[in-house]
Amino acid sequence: MEEFFRFLGNYFWLWFVFGGAIVGGVRGIQSWSERAAKRRHKRRLEIIRAKAEAKALAAAALPAGVEESDRRTRADRLKRLMDAHDDVTRRWLEYELDVAKLIAFPTMSDGREALTAAFLRAKKVADELRPASPDARIDAEELAEYRDAVHDYEVAFDVAEQDARRVRDSGFTEAERKRLERARQLLQVAVDRSATAAERQVAYRRVREELDGLIAVSDEAIEVLEKKVAPPLEQRRPPEPA
Repeated sequence: MEEFFRFLGNYFWLWFVFGGAIVGGVRGIQSWSERAAKRRHKRRLEIIRAKAEAKALAAAALPAGVEESDRRTRADRLKRLMDAHDDVTRRWLEYELDVAKLIAFPTMSDGREALTAAFLRAKKVADELRPASPDARIDAEELAEYRDAVHDYEVAFDVAEQDARRVRDSGFTEAERKRLERARQLLQVAVDRSATAAERQVAYRRVREELDGLIAVSDEAIEVLEKKVAPPLEQRRPPEPA
């Protein structure tokens, strides 16, 4: 090693002769390394593109029946969810449109009750996410979102219903409970076909008076009740002339 450095000391002038070639060689090596890196990067991009094209070709090559089967499966699942959605709504309408049930379980119509309010919120979400039909084109994420909304709707209604059947009219004062009981008895007269039309109309009006300020009765429920109270069409026809 000492001899090597001694050689360099004696022949340092060789650097001026071959120094440019050495620097050029180093730069050449760096340039070759950069070109090699660019070639490797280019090959990676080509491989990625080739894989993507192969995947697309494989998807396009699937039999038409596979896609159709998947569509039918999703439509079947969606129909089951929509049926479950409709079933909860039907159960809710049994309270919403039946004045007798509203009298028996008043909290089901009271949006101030926490559980009833939670159910109504869940209903709104499920209604907003509901597709137009079972054949609607929705992706897996949308289907999962609607499924969760229907599940929340079912659970919230069950909890609200169980609580309403448990508490009944316990949240009312003694005087209010007596009004509810009178309304219940009068309602039986109002829909009794053996009673006269006048008796039914009087009972109906008194039912409205007793419930006023106690239970929020929807216009739809009033319409249903009035149809029950009204005498049959045959009884309201004027007698034919002899």
